[in-house]
Amino acid sequence: MDITQVILDDHHEQRRLFAILEQIEPTDVDNLTAIWKRLSAFLELHAAAEEELFYPALLHLGKGVDAQHDPKEETEDAIGDHNEIRDAVAEAARHRVGSDRWYEAVAAANKANGDHMAEEEREGLTDFRRHASLETRHDLGLAFATFEAVHVEGVEAVDKDPEEYIEQHLRGGD
Repeated sequence: MDITQVILDDHHEQRRLFAILEQIEPTDVDNLTAIWKRLSAFLELHAAAEEELFYPALLHLGKGVDAQHDPKEETEDAIGDHNEIRDAVAEAARHRVGSDRWYEAVAAANKANGDHMAEEEREGLTDFRRHASLETRHDLGLAFATFEAVHVEGVEAVDKDPEEYIEQHLRGGD
């Protein structure tokens, strides 16, 4: 088990669920609602697990993938991305499932999430594979899977200030 693979597996599931939504007719509100409920909860659970486990470890163990992408920059971008995804999910909740406005909010969530996953896969996960030991990646992978299992019914969506998050985790506080 490797936390970078667990995160990649979650990314695959997120992409799969967005693709399922695209194949459901707008009038099929029951199925849209069911898939969106699962996906929106999963997006937040995944972000919470990353914020609890992956990004604090990256801040301490990462060295960056290049001179422009150090662990602080990678983390700041990721926390900002998570906030953008949360905001799009919250916007979708303000509209009737299957409506044009709902689809616009879901598309915004999909775009924000897709951009986040691509950047994370190129930068944060690469940095961590290069600089964290296999044992650390295994231990964090198990902790990540356990976090998601314990919180399978969901977690509260709370935006975080990226700079405060980084400062808190670099000085060792939780």
